Amino acid sequence: MNLDRSRFSILLLNSSSDSYGSSKIFLEVARIYVRLGIQVVVVLPQNGELSTSLNKIGITVKIVNLGILRRKYVSPTGLIDRLRKNLKAYRYLNELHAEFDFKLVYSNTLAVIVGAYWAQKREIPHIWHIHEILTGQAFLISLLTKMLDKSTSEPIVVSQAVADHWSGKLKVAQPILIHNGIAYADYLKSYPLAKSSLGIPEGKIVITMIGRINPGKGHLFFLELAKKTLNSNPNAYFLMVGDPYPGYEKIEEDIFRKIQDDNLQDSVQYLGFRLDIPEILCASDVFVLPSILPDSFPTVILEAMASGKPIVATRSGGASEMVLEGETGYLFPIGNVNKGVEILDKLIKDVNLRTEIGKIARNRVLQEYSLESFEKNIINHLWRQVKRS
Repeated sequence: MNLDRSRFSILLLNSSSDSYGSSKIFLEVARIYVRLGIQVVVVLPQNGELSTSLNKIGITVKIVNLGILRRKYVSPTGLIDRLRKNLKAYRYLNELHAEFDFKLVYSNTLAVIVGAYWAQKREIPHIWHIHEILTGQAFLISLLTKMLDKSTSEPIVVSQAVADHWSGKLKVAQPILIHNGIAYADYLKSYPLAKSSLGIPEGKIVITMIGRINPGKGHLFFLELAKKTLNSNPNAYFLMVGDPYPGYEKIEEDIFRKIQDDNLQDSVQYLGFRLDIPEILCASDVFVLPSILPDSFPTVILEAMASGKPIVATRSGGASEMVLEGETGYLFPIGNVNKGVEILDKLIKDVNLRTEIGKIARNRVLQEYSLESFEKNIINHLWRQVKRS
């Protein structure tokens, strides 16, 4: 292909500037494009950890309200507000295009819709990277399905569960499965002082949940698991990591209240937002992801597997593809507290089982979900979109 990459500009859009799962994947995609010698311009709705990381690798970052579409806006007043924000963002993209002459647009998560519409009107190839399995809210699903069909020939989906969810709804767009991959080096290291630095009492078996607070992650469900597990395992100690999405602060308040009401203060530590995830996972003995809504392909499970930890997760979305039952961890039905407690009890009482499962989990993530494989697939997908233009 005869392509002057130095004059090839790509516009990348993301729904936030945090450092959670989908944003970590966004950062990896941006790095891949930069390594190809392509000019990358990123638009984010606010400054944060992601914008800082992008600036460090020399990427141009612009900050503008992109009218991010979330469930809480699916109401007459909410949709009017989103429409106004998207119109302003659309005009801003016109200004950027006059400066950079974009050849392709990449939108990360379905919460970013302005890029798809803008690219369609400009007849520019568009890549939509889908991390969501949406349930309910038929209007929102119908809107996004139509936009996908009109704007994106080959949207990327992060798991087979996501592919299955959207394939039956789409008439034109053909989803392409590319499993996430990240850099694992920091998760392979040992951090001998990790437990003491977190103030974890000696001799405790540490069970950790990491995830941004929202209605689907199951934080209150995790606390229910903790409460019942502690009845027969007083040596268990539970860590919760992650802060709330804007608008979901009430769930964080509920977390504090439940810890207090159930007298869990001595056995549950809520850490909030943290950047030292490799150290926290090193300090952990078991990783739990108790999602109560379908979770597409949780990047944090990759991190925990790379850290050599057994995974305990609800049978929801991508976790069912990532975790091999009885080999790299255990799956249990959403909401089934007793089954979750039974699994935790077994792992707490058997250090050899935890160690063996952790080793298999680490080997699996390095073989099946490598960053090298992710990069190869992302590059191949990119050139197919360019050839279509």
